[in-house]
Amino acid sequence: MSHPSDRTHTWLEHAGHRYAVATARGVSLAIPLDPHGAQPAHFGAPPARAAPLAAGGFVGDTRAGGSCNCETITLVPHCNGTHTEGPGHLTDARLTLEGQALQPLYLAALVSVAAEDGASSAETTEPPPRPGDRLVTMRALAAALAASGDARPEAVVLRTLPNDPAKRTRDWMTPPMPPYFSREAMAWLVERGVRHLLVDLPSVDRLLDEGRLAAHRVFFGMPPEGRSAATVGRPDSTITEMIFVPDALADGIYALALQLAPWQTDAVPSRPLLFPLEAA
Repeated sequence: MSHPSDRTHTWLEHAGHRYAVATARGVSLAIPLDPHGAQPAHFGAPPARAAPLAAGGFVGDTRAGGSCNCETITLVPHCNGTHTEGPGHLTDARLTLEGQALQPLYLAALVSVAAEDGASSAETTEPPPRPGDRLVTMRALAAALAASGDARPEAVVLRTLPNDPAKRTRDWMTPPMPPYFSREAMAWLVERGVRHLLVDLPSVDRLLDEGRLAAHRVFFGMPPEGRSAATVGRPDSTITEMIFVPDALADGIYALALQLAPWQTDAVPSRPLLFPLEAA
């Protein structure tokens, strides 16, 4: 929980520890979405776009003689940039993020991980890794999170290495295949009580995985098959994809604010913020 302290700090209390949050030094992990310029792409979806509203004699563009600017925005949240999704991504029932109770701040661990060759890894995925696939493994996550000590973060922010700035505008369907999570890695995060996972990847699963979404299902506490909301074991968990973590942020413990668009959908554009922690 958190409560105000002064103009630049908030106290965050978690698992018996008290942290001073430097609220004036937040860093956004969201990729700014430019509907008129370069942007990331995923799963063959069309790019996000914007066009002036035309209604009767009104045009929403001052350059075209309109009295003000008013645009129609078209986008696919899952594919056009930084977004947060919940279990409703997999269920017949339209579970929305608007219905989830989110805290103002979470204790989060930022970790940098190099993906491992899937063919030589002892960890598993469904379907099995194909030649050239790279996995985010439990072994790599455990080694990276060891530096967090006994902090027991509620959220994990993953920066994959190398941290190429081209992630911000990459078409993820072009080779090479981006890394994705092993089942063991996701199960390990669940066992540690991680409720919110943020990644700089287009998906925690293989992009073309025969519709299995195995890592999603493990994280949301769902069985390998089925679409019933009754099978969701972790309804308050979220996955945020297509973030970008600046190199200037060092691995470690932070406070996380998940800022979500108040849409009644399974995935929404989001703006996660990381705040440094100071000695309490």
